[in-house]
Amino acid sequence: MLESLRGKRMMYVGDSLNRGQYVSMVCLVHRLIPNESAKSMETTGSLTVFTAADYNATIEFYWAPFLLESNSDDAVIHRVSDRIVRRGSINKHGRHWKGADDEAKEIVEVSTEDAYRMAMRSMMRWARKNMDPRRTRVFFTSMSPTHAKSGDWGGEPGKNCYNETTPINNATYWGSDSRRSIMQVIGEEFGKSKYPVTFLNITQLSNYRKDAHTSIYKKQWSPLTAEQLANPVSYADCTHWCLPGLQDTWNELLFAKLFYP
Repeated sequence: MLESLRGKRMMYVGDSLNRGQYVSMVCLVHRLIPNESAKSMETTGSLTVFTAADYNATIEFYWAPFLLESNSDDAVIHRVSDRIVRRGSINKHGRHWKGADDEAKEIVEVSTEDAYRMAMRSMMRWARKNMDPRRTRVFFTSMSPTHAKSGDWGGEPGKNCYNETTPINNATYWGSDSRRSIMQVIGEEFGKSKYPVTFLNITQLSNYRKDAHTSIYKKQWSPLTAEQLANPVSYADCTHWCLPGLQDTWNELLFAKLFYP
């Protein structure tokens, strides 16, 4: 991977799940650079850059959870219940990839599917206008599933991924937290795309891994109460993933699609 990235810039863009995949990639490659002075990692606002000096390569992450401008754009303070995105605002973040200023638009309430479609269309238009397919590959990763409802896999009602130690072995399993309607939107919009975007479908394979979440071992943003500590299920994180783990597999798939298309 490092040799293939020589003289290149690789960037992950998205939310905390994409950041987890980014950290996975950095962990996979940095141990192969024994000289500490030949590698560095720096965060400035929404941008984190890992530099492999001997390869003149960077692996970067840019925090933009909805691609469009949103009320979750603060990389640290973004835990809000009502998510809002601004239509036509992709250059708010895109200018950090490549782009120009954008004008403000009126905000209206839409369904999750419509908002997702709006962001995907903006992304496709932005890539077509700002990316040269002869020099730049664009990948889109499907949604990462959660395992917050043990009833989905026949477990005890009211439980979640806490204490789960084995994968789901039902090949047809599809969790209720993974919206098929969103997958349909992805398929429809990719079918219309005029820019070549490689689809990285990690949803089904990740659905099986109810055992791979950070659970109670994640970083806690505020002190846990006595009631929470007495009931680990109440604070188990069944959204994010442990490293090393599943997200390393996502990067192996990315590598395969990147260099063996």
